[in-house]
Order: sequence, then C-alpha cells, then structure tokens
Amino acid sequence: MTKRNKIIYWVATLWLSLGMVSTGIVQMIRMKEEVDKMTQLGYPGYFLTILGVWKILGVIAILIPRFPLVKEWAYAGFFFAMSGAVFTHLAVGDEAKEYFGPALLLVLTAVSWYFRPVDRKLVTVNPS
Repeated sequence: MTKRNKIIYWVATLWLSLGMVSTGIVQMIRMKEEVDKMTQLGYPGYFLTILGVWKILGVIAILIPRFPLVKEWAYAGFFFAMSGAVFTHLAVGDEAKEYFGPALLLVLTAVSWYFRPVDRKLVTVNPS
C-alpha cells in the first residue's frame, strides 16, 4: 500500500468514525431533536437506539485490527444505513441540508472501504 493510499484510508476512516460515533451517541441518548426528526420521517423512536448501538459497534469493528469479515459487515451496515437515510430524506422532500450529513458519511464509507489495507480485507481462497 502506498503512503498516499494509507493517508487517504486513515483520513476517511477517522472522519467516518467520528461521524458515526457522534451521531450514534446522539441517537442512543435519544435527543429530543433526533426523536422529533425520526418521527417526522415516519420511523419509531426505538429505531434510534438500534441505529446508535450498531454505529458504535461498527466503528469498533472497523478500527480494531483483524476480523476482516466483521469489518465487511460493518461497512455494509454503514452503507445501508446511510443510503437509507439519504433516500428517506429525499422521499419526504427534505431540503438538501438534511441529507448532506448522511451523504457525506456514505462517501466516507465507500472511500474507507476502497482504500483499506490488505490486512483489513477479507481474503477469499480460490477453490481451483
């Protein structure tokens, strides 16, 4: 892995982690603004707790060494959660500022996943 790619990976991963941890904490403590927004979007309030816990666990998974399969699941979870958030904001007709955060986290997820080092990738064995 080149030094450039390593820098891209760590910058994207740290920003992604910061974004997921901060929003995860806000969701887990069920801030009134978050509960109101979730209700406006048509989701039950308890969904915040589920998302918050998954985000924190996902950040732990992508930051700790080893366990590449768990990392793949974490990246997939981030991708589905953030693409779902963007789509939900679009579907209810929110302004662009409402889905900018999830869109940024979606891009950071893709960049972090793409530039991850070999030791953080799931290696498949060709059976032939």
